[in-house]
Amino acid sequence: MEKAEAASPLGRFCAEFSESRVAVAALAVVVLVIGLAVLAPLFAPQDPYDIGKLVLGDARRPPGFVGAGGYVHWLGTDAQGRDLLSAILYGLRISVQIGVAAGAIAFAVGATLGATAAFMGGRVEILIMRFIDLQLSFPAILLALVLSAILGQGKGQLIAALVAAQYAYFARTAHGAASAERAKDYVVAALSTPMPASRVVFRHILPNCLPPLIVVATVQIANSIALEATLSFLGLGLPVTHPSLGMLIANGFQYMLSGRYWISIYPGVALIVLILAINLVGDQIRDQLNPRLKR
Repeated sequence: MEKAEAASPLGRFCAEFSESRVAVAALAVVVLVIGLAVLAPLFAPQDPYDIGKLVLGDARRPPGFVGAGGYVHWLGTDAQGRDLLSAILYGLRISVQIGVAAGAIAFAVGATLGATAAFMGGRVEILIMRFIDLQLSFPAILLALVLSAILGQGKGQLIAALVAAQYAYFARTAHGAASAERAKDYVVAALSTPMPASRVVFRHILPNCLPPLIVVATVQIANSIALEATLSFLGLGLPVTHPSLGMLIANGFQYMLSGRYWISIYPGVALIVLILAINLVGDQIRDQLNPRLKR
């Protein structure tokens, strides 16, 4: 049973993945961050959403300060008197939610468009891919800024802006992979049956396009988290009441020169560690799924 499992594709993939200590450590960091984000209400000393429990007298206190609530603010407090450790845990929760949601929706929309364009061919393919190419000519951050300014603040509006700015990367990747699959014998055989065309796309073509799309997904999830932090820092992302990492960095930026570094530095470190860990995991997955990059 163990030999069969080791010989399976998943077993080989896990074995190769475990050979990279950096990738394993990065994956452990990602799992730890997701766990802390999901269980933030259990680990956070304070609920940063509960305005009634905030004490303005505890604002901008240094790390290790004992607040009015009787507990230690290990990372200090921000300008609103919120415990910074609690705010970072809830901020990670928001970052993970937005990153995964925007990445999943952009994956579904982009992969469907790209595979459909490759399958249909002709004018449909030209129309879809020329529009995709036009969108890819603009930086994602620029599109996200414009759409966020139009849609306004809010979690739903921010996810919609990120999806609209990132789905083209999935569409381009899916189109390239699906174009190669479209000419293979098993697709030609499936098309000779009474099976509907949509079923051929979703059952035969798209599943075989997943490896490169998974790599793109890891990159775009990290980009979504970075874009959310950037937009929130600029005041175009989430409202002030949401303690996202970008908002925490923005709130403490004006106090950097006065020596209250912790308000911006600690959320910034948490953001960098999360994005770096996701990218390292994505790099290892890319190396394993691409035979040319295997050592």
